[in-house]
Amino acid sequence: MKVVGIGETILDILFKNNQPVAAVAGGSSFNSIISVGRAGVPCAFVGYTGADVVGQQTIDFMKKNGVSTEYFLVLEKEKSAVSLAFLNDKGDANYVFYKQPPFTPDGWKAPSLQANDVLLLSSYYAVCKGTRPMITQLLEEANEVGAIVYYDLNFRMSHAHELESLMPNILSNFSQSSIVRGSADDFEVMYGTRDASLIYRQHIQAHCPIFICTAGAGKIEVCTPTANYHFQAPKIENVVSTVGAGDSFNAGFSCALIWQGITKEKLPSLTEEQWENLINTACQFAGNACQSKENYVSEGFKPSAH
Repeated sequence: MKVVGIGETILDILFKNNQPVAAVAGGSSFNSIISVGRAGVPCAFVGYTGADVVGQQTIDFMKKNGVSTEYFLVLEKEKSAVSLAFLNDKGDANYVFYKQPPFTPDGWKAPSLQANDVLLLSSYYAVCKGTRPMITQLLEEANEVGAIVYYDLNFRMSHAHELESLMPNILSNFSQSSIVRGSADDFEVMYGTRDASLIYRQHIQAHCPIFICTAGAGKIEVCTPTANYHFQAPKIENVVSTVGAGDSFNAGFSCALIWQGITKEKLPSLTEEQWENLINTACQFAGNACQSKENYVSEGFKPSAH
């Protein structure tokens, strides 16, 4: 069993007190897949970068961290994307992006998915028009073979003006996903509410049976067809940056599915104890990522439950 991520890559330049303090490879699904690779789970990443210094650094970084680059393209005419992330005293970031709109490159190819592999989708890349051919093909193949599709909305205020035009693709992703995950911040932008139970009943349940709603350091709610579960996110000491917290949560959850042998068919009938174990592992990944300037778990990281 393996985890396959698809998404953008971007060089995040982190600023503290208006001074650059670090430059790290980033991108929502990319951050997740680096954490998966560092945790020792087989994984691959689908995407592209430019044929420049930043792009070569990205390729080298993926290989160093156990991520297959077989499905990752280097494009001669493309400039690698860059973001400026300005951290506040709590480690939260405000971004300025320098990048081109995502697109489907010629010559891309999809990994061969198998039953109970985990396909990880997230952010604007999973819904925008330019990448739709790739996303659609991967979703169709995942559902054909019985892979688990984990979709993190990661929907930000910067795309709120596009919500109406993106909603058909969002709903299509919902209907082809095994698990939908989002933060209360995402849903406040999309639906004007942070009430996870209400969001599940009104917007998710008809499309996808499993819904996970996180709220930073607050409660984590899991909604299923038969029950709702509430878990408290553990307090994290010495927070440096929260940039990769949600992405590493996704990575930890994906790894836990594989470590615990949870198949797509088992998901709707998991016990509260099983959900607690999954969420606990995901939170350990997120907490570890918060304690450094990197967007992923530290090298050699292993959660205590594994």
